[in-house]
Amino acid sequence: MALRRGKTIINEVKPKIISFASAVGKKEGEGPLGKELDEIYEDTTMGEDSWEKAESLYLKSAINKAISKSGLSKTDIDIICSGDLLNQCIGSSFGIKDFERPFCGVYGACSTMALSLCMTTLMIETGAFGYCVAATSSHFCSAEKQFRKPLEYGGQRPPTAQWTVTGSGAVVLGNQGGKGVYIDKIHLGTIQDLGILDSNNMGAAMAPAAKKTIVDFLSDTGTKPADYDAIFTGDLGSVGTELLYELMLKEEGIDLERIHKDCGLMIFDRETQDVHAGGSGCGCSAITLCGYLLNQLRSGKLKKILFCGTGALLSPTSTQQKLPIPGICHAVSISGGND
Repeated sequence: MALRRGKTIINEVKPKIISFASAVGKKEGEGPLGKELDEIYEDTTMGEDSWEKAESLYLKSAINKAISKSGLSKTDIDIICSGDLLNQCIGSSFGIKDFERPFCGVYGACSTMALSLCMTTLMIETGAFGYCVAATSSHFCSAEKQFRKPLEYGGQRPPTAQWTVTGSGAVVLGNQGGKGVYIDKIHLGTIQDLGILDSNNMGAAMAPAAKKTIVDFLSDTGTKPADYDAIFTGDLGSVGTELLYELMLKEEGIDLERIHKDCGLMIFDRETQDVHAGGSGCGCSAITLCGYLLNQLRSGKLKKILFCGTGALLSPTSTQQKLPIPGICHAVSISGGND
């Protein structure tokens, strides 16, 4: 049985990451990680008449690819756990409905990939399920339409704004624990709210949550940053990353900069791609994980990482009511080994 230490769960089964896949849009394919991605679609509408329908197809593509790479059939999958940024998670529900598999919908904003991995890990640890899919998606146009203003409005984006990633990532997990690439620990984060009101400055809202989760995880596990090849957050962007470094150094005496990387700064090239403070959206950390990090672990170039998904828990309703933006961060410790 898994052991709980503080807020962190030490896995006994240690679910194996059997396969993983990514499906992305044109801009993401042109970024630094383009060669690592599975499916790159030049037409971000995916031939559909709405951005929301297109997002569902990205998700469907990533899940299909991940299952195909696993050597399993769809009927072998016990449950699919997914969520997105859209109201009532319609990106996931419409993308998954044709799989005819049990579905667990989750919402963690941009932290949803980490949250999906946490939930499916727990499902396997209990022995209730043998094979699970953890996934998420986002789309620049559907997110802008919901959270800000339709693209036709042509509003100006401030320097603190981040670019929502178009695409999806999916992971197939199995109960063959401790083999290959596997999840040895998970940490479900606690909400932090420092009163940030600017919906165009997600990094500032999420940085305190990232700091809280990283500090709590290291304390629970008795580890230090140097015990990991890298600690990845997703996605603080340039503003949130600098705030995280400042908080960690000033309040904890920990210099995180040497060991830390942010998915929002990895997915795009900020010098050649106009993304302002970096990437964001559920798909940002998911694509970085499923298109790059897991490949690095599988090849042995990375041995152990801490994957920390960060999310800004706002909605159009809360923004219109001038409520602050709470942040959340969930962490997944992933190790590489020999099959």
